[in-house]
Amino acid sequence: MKLSKFKFELDPKKIALHPTENRDESKLMVLNRAKRTIEHRLFKDVLDYFDDKDVMVFNNTKVFPARLYGNKEKTGAEIEVFLLRELNREQRLWDVLVDPARKIRIGNKLYFGDDDLLVAEVIDNTTSRGRTLRFLFDGPYDEFKKTLYDLGETPLPKFINRPVQPEDKDRYQTIFAKHEGAVAAPTAGLHFSRELLKRLEIKGVNFTYLTLHVGLGNFRSVDVEDLTKHKMDSEQIWITEEACKVVNTAKMMKKNVCAVGTTVMRTMESSVSTQGFLNPFEGWTNKFIFPPYEFSVANSMITNFHLPYSTLLMMVAAFGGYDFVMEAYHTALKEDYRFGTYGDAMLIL
Repeated sequence: MKLSKFKFELDPKKIALHPTENRDESKLMVLNRAKRTIEHRLFKDVLDYFDDKDVMVFNNTKVFPARLYGNKEKTGAEIEVFLLRELNREQRLWDVLVDPARKIRIGNKLYFGDDDLLVAEVIDNTTSRGRTLRFLFDGPYDEFKKTLYDLGETPLPKFINRPVQPEDKDRYQTIFAKHEGAVAAPTAGLHFSRELLKRLEIKGVNFTYLTLHVGLGNFRSVDVEDLTKHKMDSEQIWITEEACKVVNTAKMMKKNVCAVGTTVMRTMESSVSTQGFLNPFEGWTNKFIFPPYEFSVANSMITNFHLPYSTLLMMVAAFGGYDFVMEAYHTALKEDYRFGTYGDAMLIL
């Protein structure tokens, strides 16, 4: 499978800059693989496609305010720092991306906030863009973390080309977000409201949760034509015994197991038994799924409309069938579906 197969013309105006007023009222395109049909619904109608003892699997990662703006010592040049993950709590070490990267050297100090509230020192160059920063902070850890997060901004992806607004703090987070560590939201989960979850629950649908801390690798461009040569960034995952029990019971009962989002699908496919059952796991995954691929666990999925050439689109095409998914995307363009993180949703049955 070649990269060029995932090209389509996307007018930037079709990328959603804001979420719908209510979480569960975005558009929903329903793809039925067996019947090869496409329906147009609202997201809250997802209720019509699930029954008693079916299972929805959610990613309960929580996004933290990962984007900081600061200044370089001496020159005062503006620097954007994107926190990727904490490396060492005691030493206040963080793995970060800096922009513009070329101006930052080991030993440089960076200043953040009014009156230089927070100071960081560059101690390592991990990649051309990546750096390790040591934050210089005398107070207790909780105070440091609060200061860091107060200065941080909701890390909307760059393709949402507008300033961050107060509503983003809440809306760029699922209502079941629990375990902090993501720098991007698991977007399929953003469509679920408390009311919709309640209605699904009343219908007898079971929920279970796993965790994948979404990294920036989701937005990293693929720069090889031969997809077998692309390497995904590693992301941390947790699959509990409890989640396995819920999923595997549904599979044995021949019930519908729905992966809510590409992150859930990737996590489950990273820890599967030879019989196609889910295994508990704690560690890292860099699994890259593209067509053709034989899925083992979920038999349905919910996802957003992704950007051209993205690894997310590739996974969806692997699950829905390349030709059918690309046909659906062209339909979405004609029918004015909204693309990207705050955009509309697709259910593949």
